[in-house]
Amino acid sequence: MFRICKEFHFCASHSLDTLPEGHKCAGLHGHNYIVYLELESETLDDTGFIIDFHELDTFKAYIDEEFDHKHLNNVMDLPPTTENVAYHFYTWCKARWPQTSAVRVSETPKTWAEYRPRPAS
Repeated sequence: MFRICKEFHFCASHSLDTLPEGHKCAGLHGHNYIVYLELESETLDDTGFIIDFHELDTFKAYIDEEFDHKHLNNVMDLPPTTENVAYHFYTWCKARWPQTSAVRVSETPKTWAEYRPRPAS
């Protein structure tokens, strides 16, 4: 199996309204997010790639236009937890690149969430 990964960055704010009052993440705060997009394939194309990294510029443009310096509560339909951000990006990418295998999102240098579907049985 061949696997590639590309890293993307954006800054955004959110509040996690589902948390109890007084929880430090319930109020308005922001993060410098890092997104890792992973693609995999058992075969390579005629150029020797899973996909040309330049094709992923569409994802960077999407992040820059829709998420960078935005309030995630106004951008997402689900609560803007790291898990839901990872899932959102996974579904967006999977619809464009079937080789998408996972998306990992980091809010801090020590924390991350990943969406990776279970392998088909």
